[in-house]
Amino acid sequence: MSAGEYDLIVIGAGPVGENIADRAVQGGLSAVIVESELVGGECSYWACMPSKALLRSGQALRAAQHVGGVTGGGIDPAGVLARRDAFASGWSDAGQVEWLASAGIDLVRGHGRLTGEREVTVTDADGSRRVLTARHAVAISTGTDAAVPPIPGLAEAAPWTSREATSAEVIPASLAIIGGGVVAVELASAFASLGSAVTVIARGELLGAMEPFAGELVGDGLRAAGVDVRTGTGTARVDRDPDGVVIALDGGEQVRAAEVLVATGRRPRSDDVGLEVVGLEPGRSIPVDDTMRVPGADWLYAVGDVNGRALLTHQGKYQARAAGDAIAARATGGAVDDGAWGRHAATADAAAVPQVVFSEPEAAAVGLTAAAAEKAGLAVRAVDHDLGAVAGSSLREDGYTGRARLVVDTERDVIVGASFVGPDVAELLHAATIAVVGEVPIARLWHAVPSYPTVSEIWLRLLEAIGRESA
Repeated sequence: MSAGEYDLIVIGAGPVGENIADRAVQGGLSAVIVESELVGGECSYWACMPSKALLRSGQALRAAQHVGGVTGGGIDPAGVLARRDAFASGWSDAGQVEWLASAGIDLVRGHGRLTGEREVTVTDADGSRRVLTARHAVAISTGTDAAVPPIPGLAEAAPWTSREATSAEVIPASLAIIGGGVVAVELASAFASLGSAVTVIARGELLGAMEPFAGELVGDGLRAAGVDVRTGTGTARVDRDPDGVVIALDGGEQVRAAEVLVATGRRPRSDDVGLEVVGLEPGRSIPVDDTMRVPGADWLYAVGDVNGRALLTHQGKYQARAAGDAIAARATGGAVDDGAWGRHAATADAAAVPQVVFSEPEAAAVGLTAAAAEKAGLAVRAVDHDLGAVAGSSLREDGYTGRARLVVDTERDVIVGASFVGPDVAELLHAATIAVVGEVPIARLWHAVPSYPTVSEIWLRLLEAIGRESA
């Protein structure tokens, strides 16, 4: 065995782990990252980047086809896959490793596991071990894995998860997708645009965590793209034969496809990181406070998807910035600002999380849905408007269809939630995020004048609706 000592040890070199280490180093600490796969993590190679690269060509073609005067055009699947490969860096982490070195962060390859207080044992691929010790903190940022539900025959049928789908080398003639969440609808959009005959099988409605109209409009968009969308449909069994997979539905009907993709959620990657050392149960989300510190273990942090707070790359990086700064402050005797909206607190995780679903059409939301706000005990009203009725939308594309909603806390007269569904609505979201996080009063928002003619004029129409309802 060999030994090494650092101020901070990070297990997991995804964007979250990179950010924790970087903030700690900028705060004057030494840091090492332990990684058993590729530096850059899920987002860089099997999620955010490759999935959006697969989606973009189809989105661009669709946008062009919905503007009068544009003719021709088509999708080259091989070209799309090549572009995807470029965005995934050919599944090489050389660039990310170079960045770690430039940032003053050490890297140890292998599987990291807690083996004592402030102690991590790293096992390399050849079985050799190295013990690392932390003077101040250990941060676990191992993310999540795709959850495979216990449907009879499914595991034996060698299903795709998001990893196999985003790294596919061949576009299957047909693809069945089990699930109705973000991964399901995004990959349904991508593979349909690339020529697959896609069937979506969802036990509930699509995008159930968003406003109900989001799933409805996205479902309409998928159907318009040729996707067979089956909501309220359970899967009884999956079998693979020489011709592909056969999916038996709860009602007795069967769906046949070349491949089946499971997109039914994620599970924390915490099975084998040594949580027993601090009395926690492996395989579960790791509980943390708002600085990402594990209660009862003042030296241990869990950051990003593995803590279960908000399973989004940008939110994990937000947590990482707070945690890295908090670790540095505590290590150097600095003040820790961990109150609501403080520098070292991930306050936004509770009620101001932004998310974009890059489906066709896009769905974007931040904060609370109307139902969630009411469940939280807030006095709210929801104000809706047709996005297609805004001049900027009709200029953007012919027959623009979409919808927008603001959820207003009537006691404080601030926005606590916003949702937009329609082509290219992702770029509307940050203005809404600022309004929610900043708790900007409705009266002040009247002075934030949207440019004409842009899709952002929807803000004026929504404020007019709020004014009329308040009168």
